[in-house]
Order: sequence, then C-alpha cells, then structure tokens
Amino acid sequence: MSALNERSSESTGGTVYEQVQASPEFADLRSRLRRFVFPMSAAFLIWYLVYVLLASYAPSFMAIKVLGNINVGLIIGLLQFVTTFAITTIYVRYANKHLDPAAERIRERIEGAA
Repeated sequence: MSALNERSSESTGGTVYEQVQASPEFADLRSRLRRFVFPMSAAFLIWYLVYVLLASYAPSFMAIKVLGNINVGLIIGLLQFVTTFAITTIYVRYANKHLDPAAERIRERIEGAA
C-alpha cells in the first residue's frame, strides 16, 4: 500500500486490515472458529486426562486383557490417535463449509481495497 493510501485509510478509521478486523463479518468468522475449536479442544483434553488418570489410578482396569496380549490400556491409548485423526477430519470439513467461504470473502474484500 502506498503512503498516500495509508494516510487516507488512517483518516477513515485505520488500515484496511484494522477495518476488516473491526467488521461484523470478521467477528462472525472469529466466533464460528471459536465455537468449534474451544469445545473440541476441551473435549479432547478431558478424554486425554481420563486416559492419564486411568493409567495412574486404575492400573488393574487398564491391564484387563481383551484379546491375547492386547489390554484396555493399549486400546484406549490407540483410540487417542484415532480421536486425533477424527477431530482433524471433522475440523477440515467444518472449515471447508463454514470458515473458508467467509474467509475468502474477507480476503477478496481486502485485495479489492488494496
């Protein structure tokens, strides 16, 4: 952005980026992201904490054999990886449907204003 454009944008309420950040569209995008990320992160952290607590305080439960040498602890531990990949897949679908289109509109507005 040229110095002239910077001065004119400052007189109209800040740079184009500050204006976008203050816009309702950006606030909605940020809100959508937070509504997904915070609950999903909390759920995963609780799930992980349960695993750690079971391993620490219920070793006899975690040692229950399910099939051969495979026990409950191993299954729950492997489910941690499955959960991580599932959350990633769910997030990508959510972002593609709800976040990316809004972000694209904001990006186009910024590039059109520059």
